[in-house]
Amino acid sequence: MKPAAEPFDAPVRNLAEAEAMIVAVRVRLDAAGLSLREPPPVPTTCCGRGCNGCVWEGYYAALRYWREDAVALLVR
Repeated sequence: MKPAAEPFDAPVRNLAEAEAMIVAVRVRLDAAGLSLREPPPVPTTCCGRGCNGCVWEGYYAALRYWREDAVALLVR
């Protein structure tokens, strides 16, 4: 059984969306009695110059993996 789409298909384009997704995923995991490692930490070293390979790109990629791991736990 696949979990409902939200928050698993919602785009994460900024910190507010990321934080909302993390809360929603944790609510689903808690309701199922499951635990998962902490999500990746929010970057604190961005220089704000729009670098190629910005720390935010890495954060959002790591967050996608965290969300995929949550889905895998929930569909077991």
